Amino acid sequence: MRDDVHFVARCARGLEPQLATEILQRELGSITAIGHRSVHFRARRPYDTGVTGLRTADDVFLLGARGRDVGRTKAGLPELAALVREADPEELLHHRTALATTGRAPGVEVSASFLGRRSFNRYDAEDAVGDALAARLKVPYHPRRTQGAPPPDYAPWRLTLDGTRATLLLRVTPRPLHRRPYKQSTVPGSLHPPLAAAMTRLADIGRGHTVVDPCCGAGTLLIEAALAHPEAGRYQGYDIDPTALEAARANRTTASLDRIRIQRGDAGRLPLPNGTVDRIVCNPPWGTQVEAKARLAKAPTAWWQELTRLLTPTGTAVLLLPTPTPLSPAIEAGLLPAHTQRIHLSGTPTYLIKLEKEKPR
Repeated sequence: MRDDVHFVARCARGLEPQLATEILQRELGSITAIGHRSVHFRARRPYDTGVTGLRTADDVFLLGARGRDVGRTKAGLPELAALVREADPEELLHHRTALATTGRAPGVEVSASFLGRRSFNRYDAEDAVGDALAARLKVPYHPRRTQGAPPPDYAPWRLTLDGTRATLLLRVTPRPLHRRPYKQSTVPGSLHPPLAAAMTRLADIGRGHTVVDPCCGAGTLLIEAALAHPEAGRYQGYDIDPTALEAARANRTTASLDRIRIQRGDAGRLPLPNGTVDRIVCNPPWGTQVEAKARLAKAPTAWWQELTRLLTPTGTAVLLLPTPTPLSPAIEAGLLPAHTQRIHLSGTPTYLIKLEKEKPR
């Protein structure tokens, strides 16, 4: 791979620091830029499979070309063909084949997105790039506007317009990284896997730790944690909803992680001794997507006392909250915020919170 070929990893808005940190910690390359929902990096070992194994990324691409944003009107759309002329599609497809062990793509498809109001739609932008790519590569172009979902073996190109730059990308893998193979079952409020991965990284799980999710849902957090930290001593998930337990067990089996224990339990009073949990990772139900039940519904603020009871003196909890408002009773219960971060999922803000037990004075 030439030195001037770069990767672009995409992520949920707000997770850019975690994604950049993962790239650096895994020694995948040097960061060249961090932008809106994206981290650009140059690989030291271009065909390292770690590039396609990024856990906090929604997707990873090869950078084809960058130019100026074409503006708000349709008059600028012909300029998008210049991106195709600047790129080397054949070379990019060669790199993709080496990274993802895919065969020669028989056609091209394009997915476009842009920031701000425009007088054109995404299909207009996709067609401008798709027609140019098809002509250069001498293969068919699949227009989403008229033909819907593309064939799975077509080369997946992506165009982004962020108000300043236009960027042409080629996805490395056949399907986006956030579509985890293990996640065959889901329930309302099921966590986005890259966000779950970011939460488990923030939890700093270590050898021999007992890791608990009191409201495990479909098991995403525990599975992401167990995949990244096999050295932990115990993974335990609880949920009051039988449908969630069934989904969690199914996903656990698909992931071949039978060491994760899943059982019915009330998050407001778990069947665990005092001070025996090293790490709590949880996306608790606060009545947004999922209604709280049992003790969590009757006395939601008392839940913080339960977390304090469970955690060891050096234990920490990493939680996802819709607002920072519930932190007041958490602090009263002896849990102090060590990290607070705003994340956007599907345009909705949420908060990633790390809490540590207050040290005795």
